[in-house]
Amino acid sequence: MDFRYTPEQADLKARAAAYARLLMRYEDQSEEAGGPLPSATVRELTRAAIEAGVYAINMPAEWGGAGLTLLDQVIVEEEFGKVTNCLWDIPWRPANVLAHGTGEQREKYLLPVIRGERFDAFAVTEPGAGSDPGSCTSTATRTDGGWLLNGEKWFVTCGDIADFLLVQADAGPERAATLFFVDKRAAGVEMTRVPRFMHSAVNGHPEFTFSDVFVPDEDVLGGVGNGYELTKEWFTDERLMIAARTVGAAERALELARDWAVERRQFGSPIADFQLIQGSAYTHQVAWEADQPHTDRKTLHAKASTAKLAASEAAGRVIDRCVQIFGGRGYDRSYPVERMYRELRVDRIWEGTSEIQRLIIANELIKRGTRALALPGA
Repeated sequence: MDFRYTPEQADLKARAAAYARLLMRYEDQSEEAGGPLPSATVRELTRAAIEAGVYAINMPAEWGGAGLTLLDQVIVEEEFGKVTNCLWDIPWRPANVLAHGTGEQREKYLLPVIRGERFDAFAVTEPGAGSDPGSCTSTATRTDGGWLLNGEKWFVTCGDIADFLLVQADAGPERAATLFFVDKRAAGVEMTRVPRFMHSAVNGHPEFTFSDVFVPDEDVLGGVGNGYELTKEWFTDERLMIAARTVGAAERALELARDWAVERRQFGSPIADFQLIQGSAYTHQVAWEADQPHTDRKTLHAKASTAKLAASEAAGRVIDRCVQIFGGRGYDRSYPVERMYRELRVDRIWEGTSEIQRLIIANELIKRGTRALALPGA
């Protein structure tokens, strides 16, 4: 396929890059504060993202989102990935599966998120169930008018700022994986801990416990028993966005390293450049395929895993070399390359570890062969 940017995509990339440069002005402030920015600053940056057309990029324009294709979203996220401290969380990207809600659910939950008035968070990981959502132990028990939710969720990205959670739990005696809307203020919901991680992110990844939390029937998303498929759909998009952001981060790191080393003539990394080009091209290809009708969703899930694995692993190698080029300053938190070194490490863990991605890819290869994961024409 020809992935040269259309004039519209070139404009989109320029707008995303300009907004990313705006976020970069706040990197040092975020780092010095240990992550969070003042709420007034976040509101200003949110308004700027909406005005730039880079907020809620995965939601239809008729609902107030930017209405971008998945390929266009990848173009935006590559620029956002150049920003440290996870400041790319400010131009919010609602969970894609919120689009499957009923009209009432859309009015109550999704539209306020698109307007920047509320925030969602996806709660799937548990102490004993990380990259495999099929091994979750949280339960939902039938009760009059709804469900009683019990369980524990870890690493709920942005759960500290979220107004409501999408919680995956096994419903009824059949243990049918199901997604539930859960108001964070509901009785029985407790945010038990906000761990301190290696990187200083603008938002946290807290842990939650749910003790007999009542969820009415109207707050089931997509029907009972469809939770696992919806979670896989969410993973597919999130893994592609991680692939895009890691490519963007590595590109910025290479630019910084080149600028730093240009007078010494010590830097040259054709292998790293080649790996990044490969990772970027594959990510664009998979995003384009996802936008096409009748694409096989199971193969797409494996391809997203391939994109995430290739891009995140390559980016880790690139940033390690870039830190080395900076020498002692590469170990100084006031330099972006140091922050990238810490922040890119988690991309090989969250939304599915590299090991899990390899298992997904291997299973797809066993079932469908190498051509299923190849680029068209390869």
